[in-house]
Amino acid sequence: MTKLREIYYCEICGNVVEILNEGAPALVCCGVPMEKLEAKTEDASTEKHVPFVEELEGGVMVKVGQNATHPMLENHYIKFIEILRKDKVCRLELKPGDKPEGFFPVKKEEIIEVREWCNLHGLWKS
Repeated sequence: MTKLREIYYCEICGNVVEILNEGAPALVCCGVPMEKLEAKTEDASTEKHVPFVEELEGGVMVKVGQNATHPMLENHYIKFIEILRKDKVCRLELKPGDKPEGFFPVKKEEIIEVREWCNLHGLWKS
């Protein structure tokens, strides 16, 4: 059964779905069940994926990778960065050429989870 804020991926067409209304027994795309994405938290590669949150005046800056900037190329980029709060999801959608970061006007203590999705390496959280 699907749960609020879960993210699913279609391995055939690349469709990504975030659950806004829970309860479906399964999600199907292109005639096959979609894969429920489990966010990774440890980055062992040279490309950094774990979102890093920096508190600033008036909100937080989220950067993908604390010590190394994630590539933002046509074939390898961060599609979105999200901040999950108790009653709200704040999402910044990115495209190749953008910086892999974003400012969100929220208090750091209100954040439950921060996550991002890399088109090649999947879902990551901190």
